[in-house]
Amino acid sequence: MKVGSDSTCSEAPPVDVAWAKAESDPTFVRICHIDDIPPLGSRVVHRSDDRGGNIALFRTADDRVFALRDRCPHKGGPLSQGIVFGDRVACPLHNWTIELESGCAVAPDHGCTRAFTVRTDDERVVYIALCETD
Repeated sequence: MKVGSDSTCSEAPPVDVAWAKAESDPTFVRICHIDDIPPLGSRVVHRSDDRGGNIALFRTADDRVFALRDRCPHKGGPLSQGIVFGDRVACPLHNWTIELESGCAVAPDHGCTRAFTVRTDDERVVYIALCETD
């Protein structure tokens, strides 16, 4: 998925969503349908480094969706390739556990990656809140 210029093993390859457009609320960008994200899996929204890097979308077992910058706060591992369990993802490099809601590492580790606000509509379409600087 591509938007502008910031897990689990994703079985599906990243999707180009250059077509993503702002809907009703101009800060929310339409990304995909929830079914495009595997349960207990992730999808990547590709963005250039000058726009904050890739964003990883995560889907929990109970169909909640979270979005984090796709970079572990420890050594920069791709969180989208980690394992989703409960409300957390394990970094694939060093097994740091990151909270999906906040983007913060679970103690004894410390550090955070950016979390993005996500919403889904009645048709289960996923939107991410992005600012002009995102």
